[in-house]
Amino acid sequence: MTSGGPSTSGDAPASGDPSRRPLEFGWFLPTSGDTRTFAEGASAFPSGIEHFERVTRDAEAAGFEYILVPVQTLCWEAWITSALIVGRSERIKPLVAARPGYVQPALLAKMISTFDRLSGGRICINLIAGASDKEARADGIALGKDARYSVMFEEVEILKRLWAARGGKVDFEGEHHRLEGARCVPEILQEPHPPFYLGGGSETAWKMSARHADVHLFWGDTPDSIGRQIEQLRELAAAEGREDRLGFGMRLQIVCRDSEEEAWRAAAKIIEGASEDWQRMIRGLWTASAANTRMKEIAERAADNEDRIAPHLWTGLTRIRPGAGVAVVGDPEQVAATLQQFVDVGCHSFCLSGYPHHEEAVRFGECVRPLVGY
Repeated sequence: MTSGGPSTSGDAPASGDPSRRPLEFGWFLPTSGDTRTFAEGASAFPSGIEHFERVTRDAEAAGFEYILVPVQTLCWEAWITSALIVGRSERIKPLVAARPGYVQPALLAKMISTFDRLSGGRICINLIAGASDKEARADGIALGKDARYSVMFEEVEILKRLWAARGGKVDFEGEHHRLEGARCVPEILQEPHPPFYLGGGSETAWKMSARHADVHLFWGDTPDSIGRQIEQLRELAAAEGREDRLGFGMRLQIVCRDSEEEAWRAAAKIIEGASEDWQRMIRGLWTASAANTRMKEIAERAADNEDRIAPHLWTGLTRIRPGAGVAVVGDPEQVAATLQQFVDVGCHSFCLSGYPHHEEAVRFGECVRPLVGY
């Protein structure tokens, strides 16, 4: 593991400010395959346990505390994948999705507590309502986005009540779920429960984070904009009596090379070969959620400035992929300085990714992470 980096989640913050959470870094596991460039395609590093293990071990060795395991039609099933990579690694924690309506909440509580116990506390929960109604319907979930959030509010409340009961019986009656004498065995290991992460840009997503999340992950934007959003979310959390419970982080891509020129060449190479038809399809996905719509607005704003919203924040990846497509591009010092700007406005968690994921994880751990801290 790289030495000299910021404190991990079990350590005290490096500064004397007790309100600041320890910095933490997460990586991404590409379960639909991986690549160096769009033209090369995901078959360059095909899905399977060999590549999953490689990315996980390289991320762990680089000092990443958690690893995001995605859920989407083209991705491999996240819970099974998470269980396997925990068995083939030592410390890193999967960040795996709890999606409303997919698993009955009493069973989900038991799944998570069992995972928590058997892994020695190596599980984090990603709250995802799902960006696309079409994809939800394909999975048999007929609820629209607002209804899925309504279900999520109930289900997270049920999870927390079951875990807090420590094996005791819980009754619950809501709009979507009714439990009579429900119990969760084994008891949860992490106190008071595994951390909840949520990334979303809608008003409902923000309310969900204010009431239940431990970390709200923003998608890429400028540090000034993120700082303003943090203040707004802190006010919502304060209204829930959780001002000190909600932390903040960034979901970003990384393109780091030895020199700035090399980094920009690598960034341009990633998106080479994307046809206009493909780019049009991606643009069509931007309206699937408030967060994706925000990505669209950011990309359009940067179109006349070489796809840059700041000197080292690049929106070019939004042409070939939906979701969090803002990348930090530059040499190690430039990448670190850009991340430090987000730290300075209140972020403590960074969920990162880069192509190909095993190589970029190693580069980040060796060259960038030691330069970011309080």
